[in-house]
Formats: sequence, C-alpha cells, structure tokens
Amino acid sequence: MISSSENPGMVHRPVRARRSVLYVPADNARAMEKAADLSCDAVIFDLEDAVGPQDKERARNALSERFAVGSASDKEYVIRINALSGAWGRDDLDMACSCRPSAILLPKVDAVADIVDAETLLEERAAPPVLRLWAMMETPRGLSNALAIADTGSKPGGRLDCLVAGTNDLAKETGVVIPEGRPFMTSWLMQILLAARAAGLDALDGVYNDFRDIEGLRAECAEGRLMGFDGKTLIHPGQIEPANVAFGVSPQALADARAIVQAFADPENAGRGVIQLDGRMVERLHLEQAERLLKKAATQHIEGSEP
Repeated sequence: MISSSENPGMVHRPVRARRSVLYVPADNARAMEKAADLSCDAVIFDLEDAVGPQDKERARNALSERFAVGSASDKEYVIRINALSGAWGRDDLDMACSCRPSAILLPKVDAVADIVDAETLLEERAAPPVLRLWAMMETPRGLSNALAIADTGSKPGGRLDCLVAGTNDLAKETGVVIPEGRPFMTSWLMQILLAARAAGLDALDGVYNDFRDIEGLRAECAEGRLMGFDGKTLIHPGQIEPANVAFGVSPQALADARAIVQAFADPENAGRGVIQLDGRMVERLHLEQAERLLKKAATQHIEGSEP
C-alpha cells in the first residue's frame, strides 16, 4: 500500500504484511481454533465456497462463537461472506459486524455498486471505520470493472483495502484450465494488480490447489512476487512458510533499504532529489519505496527493520 505522501490525495492506510493469507472453513471448529497459532499474516474465515448450503447457519453460529472467545494474535482476521444479493449474505454481514473482524471479504464483486451497497449496509449498522472491505476479483465482469472498483477505496470514507484474485472462479467462468493455463491468466492478474496500485490498495494472488506440491507452490509464489503481488491466498497450513519466504523482505533488500534511508538522511544530501549511492543514481522515489519496505519489514518482525 502506498501512502498519501507518495500519491497526493490518496487515502492513507497503514502498511500491513499480507504475505500469507489462509482460507479456513467457518464450519471447521478445529481449524478455526488452530488459526491463531499459525505463522500466516492473515486468516480468511470462509462462509462462502467452503461451506455447503445446508451448513451455512451452523457455520455462521460457530464463527460468531469463535470471535466471542477472542485471540491474542496480532494477525488480521477476515470474514468472507456470501453474496449480499443471495439468501445468506445479509445475515452473514450482520454477524460479521458483531464480530468486528479486521475486514469483510465480498465474493464475486462485479461492479462499483457491490462495494457501495456493502458500505451503505455497514454505515447503517454503525460499523466502525476500522472495519474494512476486501473484494474478490473472480468474474469476467469484475475484471472489466477492476479500476472503477478499486477506486472506491481511494475516495474519502472508502472502506476497500485489498483486491483478491479468485483464480479458480476465473478458470470456471472462462474455461482456462489450471494449472497449465495460468500463463493465459497473466494479463488478468496484472489487471487486478494495476487497478489495486492505481488506488493505493493491496493485491493478493490466487490459491495454488495442489497443497502437496510444495515446489509448484514455490514457483507460483515466485511468479506472483515478480508480478508485484503483496502475498498469496492459501488453502493449507503447509503452504504458509513458502509464501512467507517468497513475499517476505530479504536480508539484502532490507540492507539496501536502510542504506538508502540513511543516505538521504545525511545532512549533505538534504533537499536533493537524486544522490549517488554505491555507484548508483538513487531518486526520492527510491527513498519512498525503501521507507515502505522498512515499514512492511517491521510488521513481519524482522530485526533491523527500523530506519
């Protein structure tokens, strides 16, 4: 996420580590209980795809009970609700508001109206501004409206913080086969990434379905990192460590960022837009990137991340 100082007029959001974001079915009490002790940066408690129609109410009640217990963990907790236009969405939203998670994840977002409707309902329920929205980008129409959807997060009072690629649903809607067809999704994934960055939002890559294939996961994480994604959504705890490594801040990147910050802090460089550092020309845009990286490293509790 970029700060308002990097993009004038942009809504400021605190930098959060979102390297690894694990889906946990809301009808699996054991998995929900274990989630707090996992090393993922965020957990998505899922009331939508992971829960069958006959179990929706039971899952909602179980999730409400889980939040009532509370947790000492500092990770983000997100609730993916069912579509607000469907039979379960409004009840899911009411329950989520009472739980006060970090964010509510909206499925199959097609248009700006989906975000506006959710924001209106949250305002009607007096939900605090810290209750944010995430949006699943998983339909052809949603991708075609990605920039307009993302821009709702940059308006005053906007709650949208993060776009989440739903690669399985995109595959279903388009006929592209996963995993062999993922190269054909590259342009769609970059469309999500660019829309998020234009509005100052985070963007998360889609899931890797074969949780036993760790090498395949590592390769896809590396690809997502090169694309610019902030992290990856996951379906199994065994996928957390590879995602944390791939999307984490490397020791070399941390050292480079500290060197840039220290160089610009030198009195002889005061007010300069461009300086020389170890034979390289370094601009103030690199300083902003370095400061952001150090903030993100601090959220990952990496030693030496403070400027």
